[in-house]
Amino acid sequence: MDSLHSIMPEHQKGKHLSFEQRVIIQTRLKDGRSIRAIARELCCSPSTISYEVRRGTVTLYRGKQKRYKADHGQSVYQTNRRHCGRKSDFLKKSDFIKYVNKHFFEDNWSLDVCANRCLAVGEFSSDQIVCTRTLYNYVDQGLLAIRNSDLPEKLKRNTKIHRVHKNKKKLGRSIEERPKEINDRKEFGHWECELVLGHKTRDDQVLLTLSERMSREFLILRIPDKTAASVMSAFQTLHKQYSEHWNEIFKTITTDNGSEFADLSNLEEVSNTLDPYTSCDKGTVERHNGLIRRFIPKGDYINNYSLQEIIDIETWCNSLPRKILAYHTPDEIFERELDHIYQAA
Repeated sequence: MDSLHSIMPEHQKGKHLSFEQRVIIQTRLKDGRSIRAIARELCCSPSTISYEVRRGTVTLYRGKQKRYKADHGQSVYQTNRRHCGRKSDFLKKSDFIKYVNKHFFEDNWSLDVCANRCLAVGEFSSDQIVCTRTLYNYVDQGLLAIRNSDLPEKLKRNTKIHRVHKNKKKLGRSIEERPKEINDRKEFGHWECELVLGHKTRDDQVLLTLSERMSREFLILRIPDKTAASVMSAFQTLHKQYSEHWNEIFKTITTDNGSEFADLSNLEEVSNTLDPYTSCDKGTVERHNGLIRRFIPKGDYINNYSLQEIIDIETWCNSLPRKILAYHTPDEIFERELDHIYQAA
C-alpha cells in the first residue's frame, strides 16, 4: 500500500483533505498505524486526522464495531461544505428591502443611495440593512423586483471618441487660469454651465443648465433657442433674482467655447467666466445633464415638456442624496451655504 503514498501530492497547510488522502487514512488505520504516524505521512496536524476519523467513523455488525470509512468521511465533508458560508439576510431584512424598492421606483434613487441614505438620516441602523454590493448581488440573483435593465449606469457604454480641439477659438479666459480652490471644490460659488438640446431643429427650445461645484446644486432654465442673446438674457434674469448677493453666489462660471456663450464675457463685470476646451473640465454639469436624459431622451422635442415637468426634473436632481455629499442632498448643502451668506450680510 506504500504505492498510494508515492503518487499523492504533499498536503498543503490550510487545505482540506482530499478523497485520496481519506483512502490512505482508512488503509493506515486498518494496518494499525497511529494518528500521529498518519499525520506525519500526510504532512498535516494530528488534530486534522483525529477530527477526520471522528467524522468518518461508522458502526458495523449491529453496532458491535466501529471503523473509519473514506467514502463516508467524504460524504460528511461534502454535506458540511453545502451548509458553510455566509447565509443570506434577504428574508431577515424585509423592511429594508421594501424601503429600497419604494425609493428606487418612486424616487429614482440608485441602490447605493438606498443603502446609505437611510443610515445618514437614522432611519435604519447598520444591522438592519445590507450593503450596496449585496443589493447588486440580489439584482443579479433575481431576488429583487429590480432588474439590470432598470440600472441605467450599469448598462451604459461610452461610444464617443474623445477629441481635443487644439485650435478652437477662445471666447473668454482659459481654464488654466482657474484658481486652485475651485478645483478642490471646497469653496462655494463656482458654477459650470452647459446647454442641453432636444430635437436638432431651429424651432425647438433649449435647456440652459448650471451646476455648483461644491454643493452640486443644479439649475435648469428653459430658453427659446441656443443663440448667445438667449443665453445672455437667461443670465440677466438670474442676476436679477439674486441681485445684491450675486457676487457671493456666482463667483465664477465655467462654460465651453461654444458661440452661444460668446456674450458671457460681458459678465466679467459681475462674475468671472472661464472657458475650457473639453467637457471633462466641467464634468459636474455634464454628469447632471446625463440625469436629465433619463427624463428627456436625446431627440425628443423639449417643446413637448411643460414648465412644471422641467421644474420637477430640477427638483428631483437637487433632492437626490449623493455619496460624495455623505448622502445629503444638494438642496441641503446649498441652503446651508445661502444661510451663511444671508447671515453675513
